[in-house]
Amino acid sequence: MARLSRAEAKARTRELLLDAAARVFAQKGYAGASVDEIAEAAGYSIGAVYSNFGGKEQLFVELLKERANDRVTQAAEILADAEPGEAHRAMSRLVIDVADKDTDFAPLQAEFWLYAVRNPQLMETLAERMREPRDMLTALVGRSVPGAAKADQLSTIIMALFQGLVRQRRTDPDSVPEELFGQALEWLFTGAEADEEQP
Repeated sequence: MARLSRAEAKARTRELLLDAAARVFAQKGYAGASVDEIAEAAGYSIGAVYSNFGGKEQLFVELLKERANDRVTQAAEILADAEPGEAHRAMSRLVIDVADKDTDFAPLQAEFWLYAVRNPQLMETLAERMREPRDMLTALVGRSVPGAAKADQLSTIIMALFQGLVRQRRTDPDSVPEELFGQALEWLFTGAEADEEQP
C-alpha cells in the first residue's frame, strides 16, 4: 500500500475526526460530548483534535460547514446527472436517503441550531460558516432556474425546506412521502418564475 504524503495524512486525520465528531455530537449533543470521546471514536489522541481544530468549538463549527457543503455537492451532482424532468424526483430521493439512512443528520442540525441560539456571541461565526454552502446553492439555483433573480432567497428557502422535511420524516415518515420535496421545489420555482414575469 502506498504511503500517504504529509498533506494526505493530515486530510485523512481531519476527515476521521469530523466523522467521529458527527457521531458523538449527534448522540450526546454539544454539551455532552467531550474531546476525549471524539478523539477515541476516531482512533486518535486528544492532541490530534487540538492540532487540527484548536478545540471542541472550532471542530463543531467546522463540522457544520463540512456537512452543509457535502449536501450541496450531492445536490449539484444529482442535478448534473438527472434527466430532464427527473431533477425534482432525484432531489426528493436525497431527502428520503438522508432522513432514512443518515440518522445523525437531523440531530446534528438541531444541535447546530440550539448551539447558535444558546451562544449569541458565536452566531456570526456560525452564520459565516453557512455562507459558503448557501453561496454554492445560490449559484446552483441561478443555473437551474432561468430568470430567477432572487436565487439567494430561493437557496435560503430550499435549505430550510430540506432540513425541515428531513426532520419531519425522521419524526413521522408517513407525513413526508418520497415525492414531497420535489413537488415543493416545483411549486417554489413555479411561483418564483411567475413572480419574475410580472411587470
